[in-house]
Amino acid sequence: MGAGTEAEAAAGRDAAAALLRGARTGLGGVRLPSLPLSWLAFDEEVRRGHSGPRPARVELRLCHPDGRIRAAALDDPRPPLPLVAIRCADWAPAVRERAREVLAEALAADPGRTLTELTPLVLRLAHRERGHWARELFTAVLGAEDPVPAPWWRPARPALWWRPARAARTLTGEEPDTVLAWLRRSGDLPTRRFAAGLTLAAGLFGVREVARRAAAERDPATAALWLDAALAALAAEGPDTEAVDTLLAGHLPQVRAGGVTALRAAGRGAEAAGFLADRSALVRACARWLLRQEGGDPYGHCLALVSDPARITPYAVRGLVECGRGTDAPLLHALLERPGRGGDPVRAAALAGLRTLEPPDPELLRPLLDDPSPAVVREAALGLLPAAGGLPADWLLERIAPDRPVPTRRAAHRLLRAHGGPAALRAAAAALTDPDPRVRSRGRAPVVPDAAGR
Repeated sequence: MGAGTEAEAAAGRDAAAALLRGARTGLGGVRLPSLPLSWLAFDEEVRRGHSGPRPARVELRLCHPDGRIRAAALDDPRPPLPLVAIRCADWAPAVRERAREVLAEALAADPGRTLTELTPLVLRLAHRERGHWARELFTAVLGAEDPVPAPWWRPARPALWWRPARAARTLTGEEPDTVLAWLRRSGDLPTRRFAAGLTLAAGLFGVREVARRAAAERDPATAALWLDAALAALAAEGPDTEAVDTLLAGHLPQVRAGGVTALRAAGRGAEAAGFLADRSALVRACARWLLRQEGGDPYGHCLALVSDPARITPYAVRGLVECGRGTDAPLLHALLERPGRGGDPVRAAALAGLRTLEPPDPELLRPLLDDPSPAVVREAALGLLPAAGGLPADWLLERIAPDRPVPTRRAAHRLLRAHGGPAALRAAAAALTDPDPRVRSRGRAPVVPDAAGR
């Protein structure tokens, strides 16, 4: 369980414990849960912690261990709907059936409010043995021909609220005038996926809008729904230049890769060369495949990019290495001399490429442990790890001194642990007082002697 979900569950348990102690709700009192996991934890905590008679508060009665008390609580004039939804999956048939009646009545009386407030919780309850009923009900209502208007008020921020959800209107240009539109913008990822699936099943959007949503989406699972639908529409309806260009500009690699593959059917296979230096290995692989299908030479294109000082990037270097030519080691060695801070990412990429093309030369890498670029130092340390046991211990210990840069100290501590022996023990002791928290954490880990028993 992640930190965010654990915090939500803890909020629900704390609220339940406070009510069980007799605390009041409202201003200055206990705040009832507002997120799905909080309500689920609230229910579990009350069921576990309540051993007394029939309580006065309806929230406690709805979660009481006695099924007769839970069933009677459902006749309260205003039962909390999240707990009603939970009772729809209750193990007791009498409780379950009455809760379903109450939820159906609430949905009929105020569908907009009920759907926007309860969908995230209902989706989580659907994983329970008897929890599918509410999801099927919500699916039927949201999938009806007449869309449910959104309530005039802005719904409370849902679980897993994050920046892309808040920016969704900017990204999609959508006015959320229906509940389904609100759910498509939700910060709760299961809710957003659910709404995307319903939207696609209803065929509400054309290929360009579906592609636009795939390109704007930050959640991989939701993006996959939009992307698959866009590619299927392109295959069925024929090429659409705007839709393909939108996919090519997508935020997630899988969307851009889908756009690259769509270039072939659009008769634009030669454009794949422009994605050989994409920041994603997946997109670069798709671009190489498409170029080969078109009779092109991906290696030649990558070599031209790396050889041009105006066009070289770290991703171009990675793309060249991925073409699998072992003869490029001299070129990568030359890139290590690239001057200026702007060349640091390229130099780091060249070091990473050399590790895959040839056994690392410790004498070449040792000076790079003092490089001013943290990325170059990290790559140099990775290259030195296989040979750490043969590195001079005193040379490594010099580089954990407090006056050395943090990247150098981190790399030296890592190599000393791999080196083993007394030097590793000295480094572990020194790490305990290092100013850098990452170095200190490594110092607390046990040191395992090397194979020679040093």
